[in-house]
Amino acid sequence: MAMENLAFLIPLLPALAFVLTFFLGKKLPSGGAIIPIVAIAISCIISLAITMGLLQNPEHVVTQSVHWFAILNLGILIDPLAAVMLSMVTFVSLLIHIYAVGYMAHDPAKPRYFAETALFTAAMLGLILSDNILQLFICWELVGLSSYLLIGFWFHKPGAAAAAKKAFLTTRIGDVMFLAGIVLLFSDIFTVYNGVLPEGVYVLQFSEMFHLIPELVAINSTILGMEVSHLTLVTLLFFGGAVGKSGQFPLHVWLPDAMEGPTTVSALIHAATMVTAGVYLVARTFPMFLAAPDSLIIVAIVGAFTALFAATMGIVMNDLKRVLAYSTVSQLGYMVLGLGLGAVVGAEAVGISMFHLINHAFFKALLFLCAGSVIHAVGTHDMRQLGGVGKVMPITFATMTAAALALAGFGIPGTSLGFSGFLSKDPIIESAYLYATETGSWMPYLFAITAAFLTSLYIFRLIFMTFTGEARTDYGGHESPSSMTVPLAILAVLAVIFGALTRTSFYHFIEETFVHMDIEALAELGGYHLAHHGHEPLLVLWMPLIVAVAGLVIAYLIYNRRVVDMSSIVSRNNPVYKLLYNRYYQHQIFVEFFSVKIIYEGLALAGYYSDKMLDWLVNGTSYVLIEAGDSLRKFQTGVIQHYAAAVVAGVGLLVVLIKLVMEVF
Repeated sequence: MAMENLAFLIPLLPALAFVLTFFLGKKLPSGGAIIPIVAIAISCIISLAITMGLLQNPEHVVTQSVHWFAILNLGILIDPLAAVMLSMVTFVSLLIHIYAVGYMAHDPAKPRYFAETALFTAAMLGLILSDNILQLFICWELVGLSSYLLIGFWFHKPGAAAAAKKAFLTTRIGDVMFLAGIVLLFSDIFTVYNGVLPEGVYVLQFSEMFHLIPELVAINSTILGMEVSHLTLVTLLFFGGAVGKSGQFPLHVWLPDAMEGPTTVSALIHAATMVTAGVYLVARTFPMFLAAPDSLIIVAIVGAFTALFAATMGIVMNDLKRVLAYSTVSQLGYMVLGLGLGAVVGAEAVGISMFHLINHAFFKALLFLCAGSVIHAVGTHDMRQLGGVGKVMPITFATMTAAALALAGFGIPGTSLGFSGFLSKDPIIESAYLYATETGSWMPYLFAITAAFLTSLYIFRLIFMTFTGEARTDYGGHESPSSMTVPLAILAVLAVIFGALTRTSFYHFIEETFVHMDIEALAELGGYHLAHHGHEPLLVLWMPLIVAVAGLVIAYLIYNRRVVDMSSIVSRNNPVYKLLYNRYYQHQIFVEFFSVKIIYEGLALAGYYSDKMLDWLVNGTSYVLIEAGDSLRKFQTGVIQHYAAAVVAGVGLLVVLIKLVMEVF
């Protein structure tokens, strides 16, 4: 009970650490790193204690709320969904902060770094704890600001400054959609209550939003001749925000460029914070998505396409961190696909998506921190200049191999024996097969299984190019200090065993979030027919492992045994390779064509012609007035006889007009 009363400290302590580190960090060892480490450690202890309490009694949800202003509140909601996120974020963030003590040891801006990472963690924790959508949005924006500061941490580098601006502006597109969804939802709730809210109702609390789902579904608008439910519009606008934050196509373009920040920042963004925020938003508002016609179908299609699209680019990148960045985009696609499959599996979709999110946080943080260990030791992240790193960095090699096996999804189908990624990604692929058999749409399954093959291929390409064979340059590497290798070992253990230890209990625990909701009724409102897993064909169960092994074997033969001469394939004359290496010319399309040519030059052209028209209008008006003045001036002769004649003529004309009017009427 005491820990529940301390729930407000979970985001508050890292926020306080931000202030203290920012002002006092320069006077403390390691840039004041001890302050955020202690603060996040306490937040982690409180989070784990609350989670353990919920495991004993899932219905004992932690809720705290205070009046803010008008019909809005500030509140805390810790249910099973929020609890697992809090535990993961605080734990992974703690390990990354400890690792960063060694990684950032020689950076003169350590105090600013640790202050900003503490703020980043606080914002993410505040987002998870929010019991209403407006408070969540405020923390959502603070996460975006923190990411901007951290991606551009080395702002003296043009690439880092440009990447920070790109991330900020790209995610703002999604944020505007998210805000529009909140405004529309607010308006619809007022419509439901006819403008008069009951006493004590906070209009944007999740509990109130879910309570009004049947009424919200009934509100429709005609768009392009089609009747569309407002709930569908609201959920798709929310999903637009998730697309920006969680790097889904087409707003994924900021994520690979976010590699310009320190590697520890990359691990924090790609594993524990920021990118998971969008997935959490959809999971948190899942009852609304389930009741909104067509929304989950769109979510599934976008997720499946993103998983495959990003994986195709990962197989040709030569930068260690950029390969992992596209891996993150691809895995986020799997998580979003898992949520979209709720159109068939109902609330189970939240369980399979969140299970992959948690497992991914462990092995992706491990992958990035291993990459940081390599970069810290050898001074380069170009895989073409490495080779043989495993001989001089055995701990980094072993832990990164464990993470690669988890990412690729190695395990024994039909059992709980396997790496964490296998036990969380396979249920998504199997649910995609169920989706195909129930709806007749095979695209999500085919995209997911193809992406699984490419995932194995690009991650083992990275392993073989970096750690095996002979050194291709004189990089003179060495193993990283214990402050870096101990977090690697802890994450490696979790990447290996966490999935097997928690698989069954995790799904049941997450589904307790929706135990008081009639999932079948919500699905009926959305027009979805829920089904249950049957006995999938043996080939379907084994296919994810088959493609994972195929990717490993091909990568081994090409990049370790060199049985294929890649010079003829990796060539600018190869149009497929050129297309993938240039990332489908996304930069040219989004930046050079759309942003510069259409937006910037279009606005410049519009400004030029508007200035011309304004000049013409001003000059034309002045010319007319001057000419009129010159003409009227001629009547001012100064001769009194002329004025008298004009008065007589005017009076005469007026008499004639009055006479005519009187005769007519």
